[in-house]
Amino acid sequence: MKIATFNINNINRRLPNLLRWLHAAKPDIVCLQELKSTDADFPAGAIDRAGYGAVWRGQKTWNGVAILARKAEPVLIRSALPGDREDHEARYIEAAVSGILIACLYLPNGNPQPGPKFDAKLKWFKRLQRHSQQFLKQEIPAVLAGDYNVAPTAADIYPTRSWDKDALIQPESRAAFKSLLARGWTDAIRTVHPAKPMFTFWDYKRNRWPRDAGLRLDHLLLSPALAPRLIKAGVDRKLRGEEGASDHAPAWIVLK
Repeated sequence: MKIATFNINNINRRLPNLLRWLHAAKPDIVCLQELKSTDADFPAGAIDRAGYGAVWRGQKTWNGVAILARKAEPVLIRSALPGDREDHEARYIEAAVSGILIACLYLPNGNPQPGPKFDAKLKWFKRLQRHSQQFLKQEIPAVLAGDYNVAPTAADIYPTRSWDKDALIQPESRAAFKSLLARGWTDAIRTVHPAKPMFTFWDYKRNRWPRDAGLRLDHLLLSPALAPRLIKAGVDRKLRGEEGASDHAPAWIVLK
């Protein structure tokens, strides 16, 4: 089973890129972030014709998450992260696919920091920790996949000082990610590739893609019930170099 996460950065604008990748890579499950589409404007017909069932939660202009399943229909469990009734942003969706619980998330960016947006990022992280702990207690085979907006270690960003004040690499952001791993979640990409950068994001600015000035922001975390099934992992970097591409590339894993 191949599971991928991909910040599509506007699903309608990048639809040709997405469809080409689905046809070539044939992932069984895909978590998408930053749809930048309302529910009504989600390209359900095109996704269906590509052979994928889908559940999604859209939001006009920003955010938006979806879970696609090849030759299957995801069973929607929830379309919001519990813990804050005032949070109306489309950043979390959860579904069951082929006996696995799939949580697709788009964690807040947190910039500028310090400030309210960074505080909100850390609070969202705590809600994710509390909610996902239930999966571990119940020994559920689960994947937390998405754009965490965190480069967990110095190895997950190209050599630079230009991001030092950015929320993506602050000690508090990294500590929150590390806390998830300490609770029992496995960072699948880093487990398979302990030494390679495995960047998933290259900003459009300052020629960062040609310079390979990237960050690893997109992660697939596996519960202990699922981690032993991990056999492969990678990043489809070439997609980032296509015309009209997202500033992210798909990260993926294969389970036996």
